[in-house]
Amino acid sequence: MAKEMRIEGRELLRKSSVYLILILLLLTFSILSPRFLTASNLINVLLQTSIVAMLAIGQTVVMLTAGIDLSVGMVGILCGAIAAGLATGYGFGLNLGTVPAFLLTLILGSVIGGVSGLLIVFGNLPPFVATLAMMAVARGLTLVFTQGKPIAGLPEDFVFVGSGSVLGIPFPVILLFVAVVLAYLLLARTAFGLHIYAIGGNKEMARLAGVNVRRVELGAYIISGLTAAFAGLILTGRLASAQPNVGAELNLESIAACVLGGTSLFGGTGNVLKTIVGALIMGTLANGMNLLGIPSYPQLVIKGLVFIAAVTLDILSTRKRA
Repeated sequence: MAKEMRIEGRELLRKSSVYLILILLLLTFSILSPRFLTASNLINVLLQTSIVAMLAIGQTVVMLTAGIDLSVGMVGILCGAIAAGLATGYGFGLNLGTVPAFLLTLILGSVIGGVSGLLIVFGNLPPFVATLAMMAVARGLTLVFTQGKPIAGLPEDFVFVGSGSVLGIPFPVILLFVAVVLAYLLLARTAFGLHIYAIGGNKEMARLAGVNVRRVELGAYIISGLTAAFAGLILTGRLASAQPNVGAELNLESIAACVLGGTSLFGGTGNVLKTIVGALIMGTLANGMNLLGIPSYPQLVIKGLVFIAAVTLDILSTRKRA
């Protein structure tokens, strides 16, 4: 009886650890910096988190299949640049306006994700290789299209997507909330979501059970490309310009948010709600370090160490379950 209670206690601690870490960070930074708990700063944390969290939603879907998408950050930057060009006429000679630019860009993100999926599913390339190559392609296309220069002069409704608010709630946070709800319903309430978890748990068993593994995996990468495009639009709107030389850290942060939230690198375990908590941990950590005056280079070191710790815990947890 006592042994069972200890096991249940450890399991409860494991499941709630991500929330405890977030609470600990909030308490720590609120003590170290009087500005941390101000309304304006908390809103800033949410704005910072919204971009990584949007990327992490698609990343979670991919990682649940035991895959990984290393291209999400650069795909988001590319999509933001293309949307800025379509909305301003830069590079195309035709100004389509914000809404058509957004729709075409979301389609572009989905197509790029689909290409990565095709390389993995039908080309039999490892996800690491295929998405790393796609990251390089997206990076190169962004620099070619923008010539390495920012695209400014965005319409007001474009900028609103990244920095506007509705009833005091930042619009990116509203978009993120809608995306989280849709992703949660997709994974928890549909056959597609069930198949995602089944493939991550045991791909061969899922195939024998009648799951169309190729189609589901392809769908996962399309979703990742779509959420990357959304994140790119939010980032571009927030900066009020398309910046081709930003976003190098977004890939790492999206994966770290997933792993911190309990999504296993080996597939089959995780959910988007905890992923958002993981993203909040990353956002809170970055914001707190900025308030404490920690330089940007040491911040990268700290974020890297956090990622190593999260991956190590994931590996240890997987071994124990095995």
